Amino acid sequence: MAISGDAQLAKLLEAANVDKDVSAVIDLIDGVLAAAEGSTREDWIDLICQSPDDALRAELLALRDERESRFKMAKDDFDAAHRLDALRTYLSAKGVDGFVVPRADEHQGENVPARAERLAWLTGFTGSAGAAVVLRDKAAVFVDGRYTIQVRQQVSRDLFEYRHLVEEPVVGWLHDNLKSGQKLAYDPWLHTVQQATHLRSACDAVGAELIAIDTNPIDAIWHAQPHLPLGPVRPHPMEYAGKSSFEKRTQIAEILSRISCDSAILSAPDSIAWLLNIRGADVPQTPLALGYAIINGDASVDLFMDERKIAAETVAWLSGEANLRAPGELADALQAMGNQSVRLDEATAADWLRMQLSEAGATVRVGRDPVAIPKACKNDVELEGSRKAHKRDGEKIIRYFKWLDEAASGGDIDERAAADMLLSMRAEDPLFRDSSFETIPGSGPNGALCHYRNTPETNRKLTPGEIFLIDSGAQYLDGTTDITRTTVIGEPSQEHRDRFTRVLKGHIALARAVFPVGTTGQQLDTLARMPLWEAGLDFDHGTGHGVGSYLGVHEGPQRISKAPNKVALKPGMIVSNEPGFYKEGEYGIRIENLIAVTEIDAPIGADRKMLGFETLTFSPIERKLIDPELMTRDELQWLNDYHAQVYAMYADDLDDDHREWLQNATAPIKKKQD
Repeated sequence: MAISGDAQLAKLLEAANVDKDVSAVIDLIDGVLAAAEGSTREDWIDLICQSPDDALRAELLALRDERESRFKMAKDDFDAAHRLDALRTYLSAKGVDGFVVPRADEHQGENVPARAERLAWLTGFTGSAGAAVVLRDKAAVFVDGRYTIQVRQQVSRDLFEYRHLVEEPVVGWLHDNLKSGQKLAYDPWLHTVQQATHLRSACDAVGAELIAIDTNPIDAIWHAQPHLPLGPVRPHPMEYAGKSSFEKRTQIAEILSRISCDSAILSAPDSIAWLLNIRGADVPQTPLALGYAIINGDASVDLFMDERKIAAETVAWLSGEANLRAPGELADALQAMGNQSVRLDEATAADWLRMQLSEAGATVRVGRDPVAIPKACKNDVELEGSRKAHKRDGEKIIRYFKWLDEAASGGDIDERAAADMLLSMRAEDPLFRDSSFETIPGSGPNGALCHYRNTPETNRKLTPGEIFLIDSGAQYLDGTTDITRTTVIGEPSQEHRDRFTRVLKGHIALARAVFPVGTTGQQLDTLARMPLWEAGLDFDHGTGHGVGSYLGVHEGPQRISKAPNKVALKPGMIVSNEPGFYKEGEYGIRIENLIAVTEIDAPIGADRKMLGFETLTFSPIERKLIDPELMTRDELQWLNDYHAQVYAMYADDLDDDHREWLQNATAPIKKKQD
C-alpha cells in the first residue's frame, strides 16, 4: 500500500542513484527501528545512500518517523488471557499438546532484539532470564531468584504458576505434568543442543514425545511482531582491535587442528564480531551484528548476514576476510558439510544446527566455542584501550557523585533522575556509544534486589538515612566499563558501616590476590566472601564475570563464582570484582571494579609462575560507610594507596570545586589508635 511521500521519495532516490526502490527502503527502515536505538540514531542513512542531500535525508527521516508511529499504533493492548488462548488454539491445530517458550533468541545472547521478546509478549514478564511452558490445561512461568518479586508484579497467577528456574526447573515440571502419549513442541532455533537433550529426556521419562516445530507458534500469532533488526555493521579498526582478522582467523584455525575439527559453526555474535573486527547495532547495549559464521581449517570464513545492514565501508573491510552470504544459504552450507568434523558451541549453538549437520552426516563435536578463550584474553591494545576508557569513565563518576552529594540531600532526587544524570554525563564522551547494560539505581529496599530494574511503578526517592546503590557501565569504542558504587544519603547507621566494610574487605582481598597459573575463579571466590562468612553473612550472586572489549559486559567463559568452572584465569582476561550484601526490604551494598589478570614476579624461591590482578576502575569508595576498626592495617594501606591513585589520576584535570570534592573523598583513613 502506498504511503504519503512515495512519489517524492522515489524521485529523490533516483536522483541520488540509489539502487533501492521505496519498498526496499521501507523494509530496511523497519529493520532499523527494530534494532538498538533505531528510533533515535541516524547512522543508518548511509545504508541507503552514502552522501544524501538535505532533501533526501529529510525524506528518509520523515519516513522513519512515520513507520515508527505506525508500529506503535499496531501494537495490541496487552491481554495475557487472550494471547494464551490464541496460543493454545494454534497448538491444537498443529496437533501438539504444549510448547516451551524460552527468553532467548537464535544466538542465546543476554540481550535480545525486540522481535525475540516472545516470553514478554505472552506473559508480560520482562526480565532477562526465564521461560514458560504452556500445556492444554495449565501453564507455568519460570524465573530465577533475581525476579521472584518482579514476576508476581507482571504475570497473572490466574494464568501461570510461578516456578523457580533453578530450584524447580522446566524439566522437573514437565516430568510432573506431561502425560504419556502427549506431544511437546519446541523451537529448535531457541534451544541449545544441551537444552533440547534435557527436554527430550524429560519427555522420554513419562512416555511423551518432543517435537521440533518449523514455525514458532508465537511468531504465527504475534501480528505486530517487530521486524528482524538491521542495525548498521561497522568496522572495528586496528587502533581498538589490536589484532587483524587474519591473525585471529589463523589462531582459530590452529585451535581447530588441535581439537581435530575441520570447521566450527560460530553462532555467538560476539565471537563473529571479535573474529572479523566488526561491530553492529542489532541488540540493546551490546554492539552485536546478528548472524552466523563458519570458520574452516584453512582459516577461511563464510559469513551469513543480511547484506542490507552492512555499510559500504564494511563490505570493503570484509573483502578478503570473509565470504559474505545470505542468511538463507546457511541450511545448504550445513548440508554440504556431511564429510566434516564440526565444532558446535555447547552454550550458544541452536539445536537446529545440530539437526542439520546430523542429517547431512557430519560428525558433530559439541564443546566450547574455539573463539571464546582467545577473545577473553585481551591483547595489549585492547588492555590499553580499557585503561583509557576507564580513566575517562572515572572522571564522569567523580563529577556524578559530587552532583549527587549536593542534589540528593534534600530528598528531591529519585532513582530515574539519578540514573539519567549519569547517562547524560557519559554521553558527552565522543567515544561513547551506549550503556553497557541498563543502569541499576537501587535506593533503600530496591538496592536489596541485586538485579533491580527501575520502572515507573518501583521508582522511589533517594531518602536521607538510606543506602543508594548504583551499578552502571558504558560502551566506548576503546573499551567496556562496569562499576558499582554504594553511598548513603546523609549519615549511615553502624549496621550500614559494618556490612559495607565487610564487603570492602572482601573486595580488597580479591584485588590483592596472588595465585599460580591454572587457578580458576571458583578457587578465588572464597576470598571475597570470607569477611562476610565470619559474621554469618553471604551474598547469592557470583563475585565476578568476564567483560569484553567494546563487546558484552558479561563475557565468558571465565568467571569468579561458587559455581563449578574449569576455566583457568589467564593473562589479559578482564573480570569484575563485585562482592555485596543485601538485607531484604532495607538496603543493598556492592562495590565493583574491573580487574585484569596479569603476570607478576614470583616471590624468591617460587617454583611456579604466578598471576595477580591489575585494577582498571578508579573511583572513590564511600568513606562515610567505612569502619576502619574492622580493617587490618594492610587493608587500610591498600585503600589509601588506591584513593591516592584516584586523586593523582584526576586532580590536574578537574576544576577547583571538583578537585576539592575529590580530595575529601579520597582522604586517608586511619584507625583511632594510629
